[in-house]
Amino acid sequence: MGYPQRLLSEDEVIESEFRPHWSQLLREGLLVLAGIVLIVLIAVSTVPNWVMLAVAGVVLVLIANGVITWLTTQHVITNERVIFRAGFISKRGKEIPLEVVNDVAFNQTVFERIFGTGDLLIESAGTHGQSRYRDIPKPEEVQTLIYKVREGRMASLERAGMAPSAESRASQLETLSRLHDEGKLSDEEFEDEKRRLLGGG
Repeated sequence: MGYPQRLLSEDEVIESEFRPHWSQLLREGLLVLAGIVLIVLIAVSTVPNWVMLAVAGVVLVLIANGVITWLTTQHVITNERVIFRAGFISKRGKEIPLEVVNDVAFNQTVFERIFGTGDLLIESAGTHGQSRYRDIPKPEEVQTLIYKVREGRMASLERAGMAPSAESRASQLETLSRLHDEGKLSDEEFEDEKRRLLGGG
């Protein structure tokens, strides 16, 4: 199920939405295998059938809990904010406006690099502080996307007459330089964005 359009503002557009990486379900996969083995062993033994049913029920409950958690956890990046929502019956969520995002970092273990997953750490101003999101698919690409939509958001606010402060400009220039150094912005894109931030067009 996608993010409800009714929860978006008038000019808000979804840039990306995704669930946690499928590796979060590895435990459930192992439980399925273990459950099948146990049920087969019970079936060929003299253990009463109710024991097999009880084992199957326990395995089913444990699997269902993990799968429901995965299905109901949602990450959304729009042109205005970064959104996290989770929960089926009881829900929790967090929204970070792009204009208060100061830094986005990712972390991957060797195992996570193999599977294309990792953690994302977003540092933001005000009461938001640090937000860590685990099991993010392709975290480096998500990091780059957040930086790009953030720059677009700052540009739109500037056009609307809500220009960022000098400190904010310095932070944006630092972000642009890092993206350029990492090869995520071409020389032309870097110069265009820098010129826009400095009021040259």
